[in-house]
Amino acid sequence: MAWIEIIGEEQATGRLKELYEKYGDHSWGGVDNILKIHSLNVKSMQTHYDLYAHLMRGRSPLSRTQREMIAVLVSVTNRCHY
Repeated sequence: MAWIEIIGEEQATGRLKELYEKYGDHSWGGVDNILKIHSLNVKSMQTHYDLYAHLMRGRSPLSRTQREMIAVLVSVTNRCHY
């Protein structure tokens, strides 16, 4: 498995800390690893999240459920456990 250096939530400061607080999942109290991989490049994190939010919640002929179903199918096909 590949290893990507990240800045953990405890070490985050400034804009990174703000984004961790904004993007964190408040049900379990953490930030998803898919976002943490961008911690060394905060603009990249923000852009990634904005793209994801647009794809999942922006205008589309697909419902949110249909979009989630496509995401799950792609993850299974790619053998992604995320």
